[in-house]
Parts: sequence; C-alpha cells; structure tokens
Amino acid sequence: MDKYGLIGFPLGHSFSISYFNQKFTDENIDAVYENFEIPTIDLLPEIIAKNPNIKGLNVTIPYKQKVISFLDTISPEARAIGAVNVIKVEHKGTETVLKGYNSDVIGFTKSMEPMLEQYHKKALILGTGGASKAIDYGLKSLGLETVFVSRYQRPGTIRYQDVTPEVVKEYNVIINCTPCGMYPHSEECPNLPYEAMDKHNILYDLIYNPDETLFMKKGAERGARTKNGLEMLLLQAFAGWEIWNR
Repeated sequence: MDKYGLIGFPLGHSFSISYFNQKFTDENIDAVYENFEIPTIDLLPEIIAKNPNIKGLNVTIPYKQKVISFLDTISPEARAIGAVNVIKVEHKGTETVLKGYNSDVIGFTKSMEPMLEQYHKKALILGTGGASKAIDYGLKSLGLETVFVSRYQRPGTIRYQDVTPEVVKEYNVIINCTPCGMYPHSEECPNLPYEAMDKHNILYDLIYNPDETLFMKKGAERGARTKNGLEMLLLQAFAGWEIWNR
C-alpha cells in the first residue's frame, strides 16, 4: 500500500488527511494518508526511513522553508518563492530522492485568473508570511504589480495606515494572506478603507473558515468581487496529487 502524509507542527485539524483519505476510498486507490506531527524538521529522514512505501508528502507551517535543505532537487517556482509544500519521494534501488515543489502558487493562479479583467493591473498583498511569497509569485506571473502591506515598518512594504482610498482604487486587487478574520475571530478584518471600494475591486481571502470573512463581506457590500481560499486549497491538492503520480 502506498503512503502519503503531511509534516508540520502542530497539525491539529488537517484538510489534507480528510481530503486524501476520502479520495482514496471513493476512487478505490490502495493508499493511506497520515499526519506526521514532528517537533523538528530534523526528524524528516527518520520518517522517510521508517516508511519505505511513502511516495509523497505535503509540508505545512513551520517547515515550508526549513525543509529545503533536506531536498535533492527543487522546482524553479519553489526556489523563487523560497518555500516548498509538496515533496515527491522517489525510490531508486537503495537510494531515496526527495524533490520539492510549491503547489500553493499553482492553486492560487488557477483560482485567481478567471476573476481578472484588463483593469486589474496592481495588487496589495496583506501579510508577509510564507503564503504571501507564493501569492506574490503567482500575481506577478499573471502580469500584476504587487505591494506588500504589513503592520510593521519594513523594507519593500507599506503599513496599513498608508493604504488610503486612492491606494485601493489603484491597487484594486487585494489578497488577504493573514489569519485576521479566521474562525473563531470572525468579527475581525484587516484595517482598510472599504468605503472606497467598488465593482472594480477584487478581495481574495486565503481563509476559508468562515465561508465569507468580514473582509469579503465589507468588500461585497461595496460591489467588489470576492472569493475565499477553498478553491485554491482544492486546486493545490489536485496539483500535489499530479506531482506525486507523474
């Protein structure tokens, strides 16, 4: 039986384990998906050694960057982003080869592209964490200029207080890559001039619980197009499966 899994810490509720095990049941695939909750990435070689039938891994917080030093090869996208969330495990005789990819960028661009119109040329990326790097790479590959927004003063970013009504009209695509508004803090939203938004704005939230965040709701009230992160999550899961099986 083939084995797949997720490495991270802590894991708690995982979308991947329920998604893939349901897929294996529905499609009569002789495989299992497990969570590997490891307190340090240094335990990765031990997981690989103890599970000789392992074919692929997903990687989540806090190891998307730390895992790179353990890999034999890394895709150009993952290298540019500086983060890996899919590992293909290949067994060649006694040798094990680990190949790193980033399916976040694939999931995001496929989900984002149908929403874009000709007047969508610039985007604000809220947050500067690991996910925001993949979003930045994806937006640039779709031809958009990007600016990061942070609570703190740092190079190459603007702060929330710098996001004026004029800015949200010029940077009319806004992607929330922060946990602000995630359940159980559903009453929170990023501090933006929502009153300046209109039908030309897109508000895309990587959060998918709740279905409609306050960020999305306040944008939609002004006519903005909105989308949550569920489709991206599904598309990156599809992409991961394709990577493991090609």
